[in-house]
Amino acid sequence: QVQLVESGGGLVQAGGSLRLSCAASGSTDRINAFGWYRQAPGKQRELVASISSSGSTTYADSVKGRFTISRDIAEGTVFLQMNSLKPEDTAIYYCNVNIRSPYSWWSSANYWGQGTQVTVSS
Repeated sequence: QVQLVESGGGLVQAGGSLRLSCAASGSTDRINAFGWYRQAPGKQRELVASISSSGSTTYADSVKGRFTISRDIAEGTVFLQMNSLKPEDTAIYYCNVNIRSPYSWWSSANYWGQGTQVTVSS
């Protein structure tokens, strides 16, 4: 019943900026963490950035200093501000949310957005 709605992808020139948004609905009071992943053609899906329930963030080395992840806990929404974009950032970006079970502290599940295309031209 959990659903994720993504927005903000598109085409941008190198050096430009985009802001991705992902809104979760259904179980926003049990979110453990948000993450942004991306997958380029012929490559494995990789973690770009994540933010935990405590607000701790992690970034891939390739985007650190350029991308910023943030979230609105009350709204169950996560954002990815992408600055100084490079052609190498071109990929499909996926929102992920980890939500704990209402019955067991040790049980959780991952939910994925549909993906949004980000294309950076040189």
